[in-house]
Amino acid sequence: MAQKQKRKSREASDNSGRKSEYIVRHIASLDDGTHIIEHPDGRLERRKSETDWARLDALTDEEIEASIANDPDWSDDWNWGEAVLVIPPKKKAISIRVDEDVLDYFKKQGAGYQRRMNAVLRSYMQQKHKKRA
Repeated sequence: MAQKQKRKSREASDNSGRKSEYIVRHIASLDDGTHIIEHPDGRLERRKSETDWARLDALTDEEIEASIANDPDWSDDWNWGEAVLVIPPKKKAISIRVDEDVLDYFKKQGAGYQRRMNAVLRSYMQQKHKKRA
């Protein structure tokens, strides 16, 4: 079965009791209704679907329509003419020296630490540009 990259946000408590989000990767859907997911630390986990299929099957069309109408995020008024294509900038491989504790901090957050470090640097750059303008 081919792996699919699927973004799924899961909540986890860190040692301070705060909630933090991270991305898991969907590896496989199994015939018994369970899924295999991969955590950022490489750990695989088999999870049962959290969907209440019996409740969903019991919904009438009217209940579904009412649910949609009450959803503040729902809109059938999409104007794709205003959509903007965002092409990520090309990355350049470099060698950089950073403090060990800084690198450890980003690595402890799991896979994608270089992407997060880049995002922090980009945010800093954008703030500096705003101050000049």
